[in-house]
Amino acid sequence: MQPIYLTFDDGPDPSFTPRVLDVLAEVGMHATFFVIGKQAQRYPELIRRAVAEGHEIGNHSYSHRHPWLVSERTARAEVRHGAQVLSDLLGRQPRFFRPPHGRMRPCMTDEAQRWGARTVLWDVSAIDWGPLGRAERIEKRLGAIRPQDIVLMHDGKNKHNRPEELLRVLPRLLQHLQQRAMRSQALA
Repeated sequence: MQPIYLTFDDGPDPSFTPRVLDVLAEVGMHATFFVIGKQAQRYPELIRRAVAEGHEIGNHSYSHRHPWLVSERTARAEVRHGAQVLSDLLGRQPRFFRPPHGRMRPCMTDEAQRWGARTVLWDVSAIDWGPLGRAERIEKRLGAIRPQDIVLMHDGKNKHNRPEELLRVLPRLLQHLQQRAMRSQALA
């Protein structure tokens, strides 16, 4: 089996994260969840469940503020506070960081590195948000996954995400990947 890396952002979400975890468990695949710190504080049981089922948890900042719209001090605090929350829940530092909206900012990647985390973006986006986040379009975009790709999806509703649309196609996507001899694993 060739590896791919499914990633889910903006959770944990009590409505959608359990459903994503159930779908992954049905086919024995693993993923990396880039979680928002304040959401992790609200739903620590979902973080514990994901870890117990073999998934990786990454830092997606404390409150998902847009990196380009805050001061450097605030941007660093977002990374640091998110890492602290996850460290408390995981009993170790998160190994990965993804900036909100995928917007790179040197002060944030520097802060993540100080906390021992590697910054990770993606190769393929489901674009499972906004007006383009319809199941048919998501399925078509995800059909382009190749071995070694890091795939961006969302398990958290946040403001514009459409995890309900993603969940309409996720089971078929995972079956399709298996037929193509690809298997999702958590980032390592």
